[in-house]
Amino acid sequence: MTAPSPALTAADILVETLIAWEVDTVFGLPGDGINGVMEALRTRQDRIRFIQTRHEESAAFMASAHAKFTGKLGVCLATSGPGGTHLITGLCDAALDQAPVLAITGLQAHDLIDSFTQQDIDLSRMIGNIAVFDTKVASAAHMETVAGLACRAALTRRGVAHLSIPADMQVQRLEDSPRSSRNRPGHVPNRRFYGRSLPDPDQVELAASILNRAERVMILAGQGAAGAVAELEKTADLLAAPVAKALLGKAILPEDHPHSTGGIGMLGTLPSEEAMEGCDALLIVGSTFPYIEYYPDPGQARAVQIDRDGERIGLRYPVEAGLVGDAAESLHLLNEKLERKQDRSFLERAQSGMARWREMMRAAERQDDVPMKPQVVVGALGRRLPPEAILTSDSGQNTELAARHVPLGPGQDYAVSGTLASMACGLPYAIAAGLAHPDRPVFAIVGDGGFAMQLGEFSTAVRHGLNLKLLVIRNGMLNQIAWEQMMFLGNPQFACELQPIDFARAAEAMGGRGFTVSDPGQVDAVLDQALATPGPVVIDAIVDPYEPMMPPRLPETHARNLREALPETPGREKIEAALAAEPLRTMIEAGRK
Repeated sequence: MTAPSPALTAADILVETLIAWEVDTVFGLPGDGINGVMEALRTRQDRIRFIQTRHEESAAFMASAHAKFTGKLGVCLATSGPGGTHLITGLCDAALDQAPVLAITGLQAHDLIDSFTQQDIDLSRMIGNIAVFDTKVASAAHMETVAGLACRAALTRRGVAHLSIPADMQVQRLEDSPRSSRNRPGHVPNRRFYGRSLPDPDQVELAASILNRAERVMILAGQGAAGAVAELEKTADLLAAPVAKALLGKAILPEDHPHSTGGIGMLGTLPSEEAMEGCDALLIVGSTFPYIEYYPDPGQARAVQIDRDGERIGLRYPVEAGLVGDAAESLHLLNEKLERKQDRSFLERAQSGMARWREMMRAAERQDDVPMKPQVVVGALGRRLPPEAILTSDSGQNTELAARHVPLGPGQDYAVSGTLASMACGLPYAIAAGLAHPDRPVFAIVGDGGFAMQLGEFSTAVRHGLNLKLLVIRNGMLNQIAWEQMMFLGNPQFACELQPIDFARAAEAMGGRGFTVSDPGQVDAVLDQALATPGPVVIDAIVDPYEPMMPPRLPETHARNLREALPETPGREKIEAALAAEPLRTMIEAGRK
């Protein structure tokens, strides 16, 4: 690394370092606590762009999504005090989903820290709790060392790095920065180094032995399998194994792939749940899907897990063989030792179950009830996604709808706030996707609760003319929360009703286009018109507020809680009518078997 010019400020060094690390976009909001960095960005607009957001939380979500969609470092920026605190939710999303993100925050002048001055918040203590690297920058000379280190840490350890920079230090010139006798200019390389990550050969042998001896192998794939699709397909074929996908791995295999049983868990499919219950061996590839109640019972199945992070091996289920390494490399080594199973009956049962499940989902999408069922409009959108589409969703009932009713195929991508499962992520994720891939159409499915939290961010999509089509499921309810109240605890629904917002008119007010649909007979026409409209579009779908959010198999404890909650829940009769109809009746009956 060439030593930086003595005339450069700490902020200049930071931005030059970002450019050296191939960062092309920074998301955030300006403010007096970060003005030095803003000036360094302003003078380098030809090499790095600053995307002004309407809220710092959105900036952090966008940085997280940018990292997920590009594999590169996501960067967000905020001023001191409340600007930095607003970042935290989006940074938690990145931390829990292992997305490499650098957060840059301002700080009061170095000699006023901890003196109860304005916005005197120790952001390092707050963000450091979730960060793989965190420091307060002491000087321009210090910045020369830590800026590249922060980038390297975020990328190598796949997490959040944080630089908190006092306002006066941002504009300090390197020539005016005292340097200790042991500090030498240019001693930090601003580049990333790669290497192969291979599992222990003995563990590969053990894994192959376990899987070869098993009769009914199930595979659980997550986002860590994204670069190993061909190898995963070969593994599944050799083992005659159904493949369930954690939500972050939704795009790993096409929904109609012969080995796919779709999602797993509350948002998943009945065939995935049945295969988990019937397997005698489980192969987990790149996933730490958190709901342990959907794994086999301990002792039922022998387990093998592949993960690049050894700390995550055995995190959800007792594992006998742990392959710590790259998923593609590990599967390649494993496949060389696997014997092709001749008995395909376990897979064939799962395939038959998926045929029935898919038809049940299609039937739900063909309902002509009024109020309109949300599955109708989501299914219709899913059938219209072009081959290169990018899809995002928010957290709530809309996530279930996207998981079950939008089939993804090769060339399409999907992202969501996975482990954090935060509301208000869908729109910022979609904006980040559109900015990173301006040549690809972007779609988002959000609920009226989450969308309202960051509604103003739609103007950011308008500002940049993004090819974004955003479907809002407007049921006037925080519907997932309502069903959790009833099913998990047996409590009547309370405080989940929402004041209605005309999201189509709001979109028009911000310079975009808005369409409204409430009649299932008009869905196709409205979607065709909306999708043919250039630029950012909101499709405001007014749907049945009493449509239940149901797991693929309703446990008897949940059914009992629901019976206890319904008498005092508003809309009881309409809910009961919905529960008696398909596909919900089948899901309830499956729980009784």
